[in-house]
Amino acid sequence: MEILWVLMALVMLGFVVVPLLRRRRGAVGLVPAGHPDGADPATYGFARTEELDIRMPGPDHDLLDVLDVVQRTQDYRAAQQLLAGTETEGELRWQRVQAFAGAASLELQQRPREVSETPGGQWLRVWRTEAPKDPGGAAVYAEFLVQQAWRTSTPGTQDFRIIMEEARDACGHAALLAPDDPIPYIVELSVARGLDYPQAEFEQLWLKILDRAPAHMGAHLAALHYWCEKWHGSRAQAYAFAEAAAARAPQGSLLAAMPLFAVFEHLPEVNLVRGFYQSEVVTKAIHGALFAVHAARPDDPMLAHVRHLLVFFLVGSERWAEAMNQLVHVDGHVGALPWTLSADPAAEFAVYRALAVAGYEANGGSPATLPH
Repeated sequence: MEILWVLMALVMLGFVVVPLLRRRRGAVGLVPAGHPDGADPATYGFARTEELDIRMPGPDHDLLDVLDVVQRTQDYRAAQQLLAGTETEGELRWQRVQAFAGAASLELQQRPREVSETPGGQWLRVWRTEAPKDPGGAAVYAEFLVQQAWRTSTPGTQDFRIIMEEARDACGHAALLAPDDPIPYIVELSVARGLDYPQAEFEQLWLKILDRAPAHMGAHLAALHYWCEKWHGSRAQAYAFAEAAAARAPQGSLLAAMPLFAVFEHLPEVNLVRGFYQSEVVTKAIHGALFAVHAARPDDPMLAHVRHLLVFFLVGSERWAEAMNQLVHVDGHVGALPWTLSADPAAEFAVYRALAVAGYEANGGSPATLPH
């Protein structure tokens, strides 16, 4: 899958970035102000590419501080304490579970058991051994297994299925420890995709999540994958799911941005011609996401995810000023779609940021005219 997404990114760069560069050259010749090579993101206070943080979509200083302590000391207790103090139903706890699981998975990849006396992620194994009834540790372990399956094996193989079956058992154990917690069921959504759950079984799982957290954006994004054409559903089913979520979104919910994620999930199936980003389906999805961003709480943990995807689509639509307005809010952190699908998320983000700056300046914009 990672290779597929990298190839898709290269194709998109050929269809989108190169034509943009050519049009910009044709419009302003060799004038640096209209060309990404002449645009300096630093003049807008943006971070240098090497300073971009690829771990998170936006700042979570408590999480990063705890991750640093856990990875430096290999002591899980700081992570246990942080999760215990994080609201069960909220998006923030789900993101933190993903982050701890991802950190352990990456550590193990860098220091596998077979070649290291102190394999990576040892703190998570100790956590599960010393606190087997801790719901936070159980949820992190279930998500760790899911990430391991997707990261280290190929869907459909025996190794993949073995790890996914273990992840399903871990999800069930985590759910027993915290019956009202939606996270074990959200983790199982990835298991459902990997193990080809029948639609009826998937819908039963989805109802359990709706009973506990009906407006959970992270859960909806995980469920969207199941309905996508490249997995179990179709483009029509994915769009219907996303539009239904947007239609029932409570006031201030980012679920109104779901159709934009559905469009993104099906980019390989669309014709990436020049007018694609001005098409009705894309324009409508962008407007829905912009509405959601404007109505959302400033501290909504999912806000950065929507802003990052908006940057991608707004640059493609040559809506430079709007893209710049989103960049002001998310610059510095790039751990979100679409950048994380690239082998080098920071470099991918920097390309689109440079295009936004160049387009903004070519149309009369400057640091003085950009609202902060």
